[in-house]
Amino acid sequence: MGFRNLGEFLAVLREAGELMEIRAPVDPILEVTEIYDRIVKKEGPALLFTNVKGSPIPLGINLFGSRKRMSLALGVQDVSEIARRIHAFLDLKPPKGLFEKLAMIPKLSELNAVLPKFVTHAPCQEKVILAGEGKMLNGLPIIQSWPKDGGKFITFPLVITKDPETNQRNLGLYRMHVYDDRTTGMHWQIHKDGAGHFRKLGRGSKGRLSVACVIGADPATMFAAACPLPSEIDEIMFAGFLRKKSVELVKCKTIDLEVPAEAEIVLEGYVEEGESRLEGPFGDHTGFYSRAKDFPVFHVTCMTHRKDPVYVTTVVGRAPMEDCYMGKAIERIFLPMIQKQFPEIADIHLPWEGAFHNCLIVSIRKSYPGQGKKIIHAIWGLGQMMFSKMIVVLDHDANIQNLTEVSWRVLNNMDPKRDIVLSEGPLDELDHAAAKDFAGSKIGIDATRKSEAEGMQRPWPEDIVMTKDIQELVRSRWKEYGLPSQYL
Repeated sequence: MGFRNLGEFLAVLREAGELMEIRAPVDPILEVTEIYDRIVKKEGPALLFTNVKGSPIPLGINLFGSRKRMSLALGVQDVSEIARRIHAFLDLKPPKGLFEKLAMIPKLSELNAVLPKFVTHAPCQEKVILAGEGKMLNGLPIIQSWPKDGGKFITFPLVITKDPETNQRNLGLYRMHVYDDRTTGMHWQIHKDGAGHFRKLGRGSKGRLSVACVIGADPATMFAAACPLPSEIDEIMFAGFLRKKSVELVKCKTIDLEVPAEAEIVLEGYVEEGESRLEGPFGDHTGFYSRAKDFPVFHVTCMTHRKDPVYVTTVVGRAPMEDCYMGKAIERIFLPMIQKQFPEIADIHLPWEGAFHNCLIVSIRKSYPGQGKKIIHAIWGLGQMMFSKMIVVLDHDANIQNLTEVSWRVLNNMDPKRDIVLSEGPLDELDHAAAKDFAGSKIGIDATRKSEAEGMQRPWPEDIVMTKDIQELVRSRWKEYGLPSQYL
């Protein structure tokens, strides 16, 4: 089973030697980032700062910043276990006989765990601060990540809204530029579901949109908020699937929304139609600053929290950072969904250097001419993969997780005139290389082996590979050669 709350997760990290507490006083302005950056670059431990200047609340960071902690967070030995569970559900067929029906019972019980449960009393509301009753944002250990940021930012909020027309809930991660004790920016990029909810205020809905921001929750719920789920799939339900246990929800005190009952800190409030304010600049996951732009303004009407909460934050920037390990888990977990639509896909890789949206590498089991280019165009039409600025396609036997091998195959196999596809379309709003916001050019490279049917006028060469019997012979005689084992 997954973790009920953040406290349980921190306890497991502490027991596993994956959590380091820092009791010395630290400044939330830049100092936390510099410490974290040195740790995360070497896949070091999660950090809990217990003496942050200006706030009595401990600050947790780098909770997901390693392969081991990412697996621990999701309650598995390896995230591929979740991919296999998803694959099993996608392959479900109606049972034909008694034994098949009995075999389905465990799967049906897992589906029951997906549904959230509602409670009337919750740890996240042990302390309630209404507007005018005390410090709100000014009492939190909110950080400024980088020197040229526009100020302090809440960087790991789980932002909850509901579609004004359908009442469909969305849980997403959107940074929040802190302006004062009760107002922040709401960085809803144009393609995000939260932005879609906000735009509907101009289509006859009421002028205010209720918003709840959760800071710190059980790790499965925090991870679910980062996942690129289709808009019709509820992130809270997906969190229940991940942890094999329902997420308990409680109604907010001042707005008509529900939040995870086991959360650490909750900000209740609203955004208003027609109100915007300059947000940013912000040192982003691309490794560059995203420029300041106007975004909606979030007004806090109430803050609730546990008696002893932990403030969770993160820092993004030049890879590797904590979000890289979350991105790799997303890549592995969602591969079965992509393969369900395109069975020829063997593997995918989103290299950290590409900041998730700048490059996608895919390997395919090729069975007909032009299939590589078909996959390039198909991926550009697949959900948030439409933002992929570069798509590279290789054969199924290529190890696309190894960028050295990818480079070797692409640089040797690619003929520019024949294998490059140029297109135009939507791009991530943070893509600073595009000449204008939201759209620009894209490139696809089909570096698969080419056949005569694809215009190849001479035989395609074979890879140089040593025979397995010689490889095994040398391996068995390595000590006899007197060579160090490190080279074996």
